[in-house]
Amino acid sequence: MELLSMEFLTALLTIVVIDLVLAGDNAILIGLAARNLPKHQQKKVILIGSLGAVLIRSIATIAVVWLLKIPGLLLAGGVMLVWISYKLLIDEDEHSDVKASNSFWAAVRTIIVADALMGIDNVLAVAGASHGSTLLVIIGLLISVPVVMWGSTIILKWIERYPVIIVMGAAVLAWTASKMIVGEPFLKDFFTNEFVKYGFELLVVAAVVSAGLLKKRKMKETYDFEKEKIS
Repeated sequence: MELLSMEFLTALLTIVVIDLVLAGDNAILIGLAARNLPKHQQKKVILIGSLGAVLIRSIATIAVVWLLKIPGLLLAGGVMLVWISYKLLIDEDEHSDVKASNSFWAAVRTIIVADALMGIDNVLAVAGASHGSTLLVIIGLLISVPVVMWGSTIILKWIERYPVIIVMGAAVLAWTASKMIVGEPFLKDFFTNEFVKYGFELLVVAAVVSAGLLKKRKMKETYDFEKEKIS
């Protein structure tokens, strides 16, 4: 992949979008871990915890980029990412077990460990979008990490105010997943025809977005029905 080519820039934009869309998790995580600390300590916890989490996530992403070169793992990663993009749409809560900490270093540890466990979706998505380029991963992180670190709460407010951002993010994740699947070496014979290749990618994106929105609507209808029954 040539530096500053259209393919490179598209992949870089995809990585930045993925990081920003999934930044809401970081905002919730940091808020939960640091909320019991004095105000003057909270900024330090956010800085040190975020830097530690970013370091671990960067190493993990580069490791996954390498692992995805093993035959079969690109397909497996793509299928996992399809599921992750669907989960993003139906808004499953993954933060119920993140507890607030009363000590500075305990809060830092909570942020780093919880981010490492819950950041698998981000690691896999960025690794898939990078198309095997470590340089892309590094540039993507350099652009998006400062924004995520200092603007995660703003991003979270945007997501709450404009739910379409989540839909767009899920579509980008699904598209990344579909590209991983069609990029699997032992499936290349199935996708030699460009119409089939791009048709499959479009089908995956449409299926994920449609299924996610349908599920979310049904969940809302069930919730409204239960609420009505109680009242």
